[in-house]
Amino acid sequence: MKLIVGKGSCGIAAGADKVSDFAQKYISENKININLGVTGCIGMCYLEPIVDIVKDNGEKNTYVKVTPEAIKEIIDSEISGNVCSKYIISEEDKKVLESQTRIALRNCGVINPDDIEEYILKGGYKAIEKCVKELKPEEVIEIIKVSGLAGRGGAGFPTWFKWNAARNAEGKKKYTICNADEGGPGAFMDRAVIEGDPNSVIEGMLIGAYAMGSDEGIVYVRAEYPLAIIRLTNAIEQAREKGFLGKNIFGSNFSFDMRIKAGAGAFVCGEETALIASLEGERGMPKLKPPFPAQKGYWEKPSNINNVETYANVPWIISNGGEKFAAMGTPDSKGTKVFALTGKIKNGGLVEIPMGAKIHDVIYGVGGGIKDDKKFKAVQMGGPSGGCIPAELDDTLIDYKKLAATGAIMGSGGMVVMDETTCMVDMARFFIDFTCKESCGKCIHCRVGTKRMLEILTRITKGEGKDGDIELLEDLANQIKSSALCGLGQTAPNPVLTTLKYFRNEYEDHIYNHKCTAHQCQSLVKYSIDAEKCKGCTLCFKNCPAGAITGSVKQPHIIALDKCVKCGKCKTVCRFDAVKVD
Repeated sequence: MKLIVGKGSCGIAAGADKVSDFAQKYISENKININLGVTGCIGMCYLEPIVDIVKDNGEKNTYVKVTPEAIKEIIDSEISGNVCSKYIISEEDKKVLESQTRIALRNCGVINPDDIEEYILKGGYKAIEKCVKELKPEEVIEIIKVSGLAGRGGAGFPTWFKWNAARNAEGKKKYTICNADEGGPGAFMDRAVIEGDPNSVIEGMLIGAYAMGSDEGIVYVRAEYPLAIIRLTNAIEQAREKGFLGKNIFGSNFSFDMRIKAGAGAFVCGEETALIASLEGERGMPKLKPPFPAQKGYWEKPSNINNVETYANVPWIISNGGEKFAAMGTPDSKGTKVFALTGKIKNGGLVEIPMGAKIHDVIYGVGGGIKDDKKFKAVQMGGPSGGCIPAELDDTLIDYKKLAATGAIMGSGGMVVMDETTCMVDMARFFIDFTCKESCGKCIHCRVGTKRMLEILTRITKGEGKDGDIELLEDLANQIKSSALCGLGQTAPNPVLTTLKYFRNEYEDHIYNHKCTAHQCQSLVKYSIDAEKCKGCTLCFKNCPAGAITGSVKQPHIIALDKCVKCGKCKTVCRFDAVKVD
C-alpha cells in the first residue's frame, strides 16, 4: 500500500507538509507497512491537501481537505479494509477531473515529479527516442504542423512555423528556450506543470531541439517559483544520468543539454525579445521585430521560444500522432488548453479542456458555478493583456478567433471569474495598475499612457470622475494600442476597452451619479443601520475598528458617518441583515 500526498505549491500552502510529516511519524511509530509518496498538483486546488491511498492491486482512494489529525483515521480505515467516508472525495468532485481532457497535465498529480522512473513508466522519453531513431527533423516538424499546435504562451502562433524558421536559419549554433516566466495575476499553469511533471517539458524541448538542429536549451523561470526550480533542476540531473541529455543521445549524432535561468519576475519578460535581453544580462526590454528570434535571438544566434504548456504537449503529439491532437478543438484552435480558474468560482484550480468548449460550460461545469451562488457577472480572460467578457456572452467558444472577437484573448490561460459584487471600473483600474507598474518604460505610449489611464480610473473610483473622462480613456487606450512597441504594451488597454464596451453604465454611475452599484469603491458607498431590523446585539459595535458605531444593548445602533472607514466589518458580522450599503 502507498500513501501519496499532493505537494504542489497549492497543497503545501494548504498544509500538505504537515500532513506528510504526521503520516511519516505515525507510520514509523506503529511500524505500518505503507510507503509514503509525493506528487504534484492534480488541479483541484480547492480540495487541498489531497491524499491518495493506492493499494497493491492498483485500486486508489482519494481523500480531500486532509488534516494531520485526519491521517490516523484514514490509515486505520484503509488497513482494516474500509474507506474513511469523512474525507473521501465526493462523486461530484470526481466528475470535475473526469470531465477534462488532460494532455499537458496528463501526469500532474499522478506521478512523483522527483522520480524520473515514474515518468519513464508512463511512456516518458519514448517520443524523443522515436524522433531520433525513426524520424527526420523535417518529419517531426510536419507532425507538429498536422497537429495544429499553437503557442500556448498567449500569441497563439503556429508552433511548427517557428520551429521551421529556426531550422532554416543560417548558423550552426541554435538555442531552444522555454518561457516559464508567467507573471499575470491569477496565472499558475506553467508553475503547476513544472512542479508536477518537469520531464514532459524537458522531453518537449528535446524534440524541438532535434527538429531545429539545436544543441543547447535554457528554461527561463521566474525566481518566485522556488519549488518549480528545485524539481526542474532535479529532473534535468536525472535526465543527464539516464543519458537523455548530453552527447550522442540514444547513440545518435544528436546532442543536447540544458540549464535554468531564474528571472527577476518582470511581466514584460513574457515578451520573447525582452526575455532574451534578460537572459543576456540586460534589462528586460522588448526590441523591434524583425529580425525575429528565429533569425537573431539569444547572443544573435537563431533561437526558438515556446512556453511550458506548449512543450508539455509535444511528447504526447509525437507518440499519438498529429491527427489525434488536431481532432480535438475547432478548425481554428486545435487540441486542449489549460486554464487557471480563479476568482469567485467554487472549484478554483487548474483545468484542461478541449478547445471549442463554451465559457459557460467551464464555469458552471468544471468550475462548479459561482461561489456562494451569487450572480455571474463577467470573466477576465488573457490576464492583464486580455479583456472582460460579460455573462451574456458566456456561450462564446474558447477559440482564438472567437475570444478575440469579444475584445479578450486566449492568453496563457488565466480565467478570473467575477460575480455581482465586482466593480468593473475598479477591476479595470486593478489591471491597468499592474501593467503600469510592469511597463519596461522603453516607449512613451506604454510608459506614460498607462500612467495617465491609471490616474483617470483612480479618480473615477474615488468619486472624482468628470465629464469627458470616458472619452479620454477611450482615446488613450486606442493610442496605446496602435503605438506601443511590443505586444504587451499594445494589449494593456484591453481591460479598459472591454469594460467600457460592456459595462459603460458602471462608469457613468461612478462619474455622474457618484454611485458604485457593486458597493466596492469605498469613497462611493455609505453604511447605515436599519433601525427596524437591528436587534441591538452589539456585534457591530464590538467589531468596528474605528469606533464609529454607538448604541445600547437591545436598542438600534447608529453609524457615525464622519468616523466610518467603510471597512464593511459591520455588515459581515451582522446576523440580522440590518446593515445597509448605499
